[in-house]
Amino acid sequence: MSGTTPTTPTAMRAVEAVQAALAAEHAAVYGYGVVGGRVADERRGEAREAYDAHRSRRDALQRTVRDLGATPVAAAAAYALPFPVPDAAAAVRLAAELEDRVAGVYSDVVRAAGGPLRREAAGALREAAVRAVRWRGRGVAFPGLAELTTPDVSRKQ
Repeated sequence: MSGTTPTTPTAMRAVEAVQAALAAEHAAVYGYGVVGGRVADERRGEAREAYDAHRSRRDALQRTVRDLGATPVAAAAAYALPFPVPDAAAAVRLAAELEDRVAGVYSDVVRAAGGPLRREAAGALREAAVRAVRWRGRGVAFPGLAELTTPDVSRKQ
């Protein structure tokens, strides 16, 4: 399929989802550069492993986009961080946020793709969710999906 432009709605959705995952991986690589510079020494190895994992996923996604007949989205020169990262505690929060964002885009790939691409995306979602738990110290109910907020019905109005 390399060299062709996807034309079916399903193929176009898959390419869009993979491009979004690639963009998220570019941002994660950038973000882990910040994390690695601010995180405490005892977690620096963990940050390096995550950085390497995201670089590897990024490179694989670039190949996948080409195989799907599209041009991979390029990395930005810089990315806006979701909050200031002046210290190690903020670096840990940033790492968890990066993993949550990556898991979210991989959940979109899981929905949009099938076959081996879907399995690969599910594996990437799982890896991001595990890293997020390690950084945060706790998990979320459905990694990769936006948390639903429900009103506290026990409070009196």
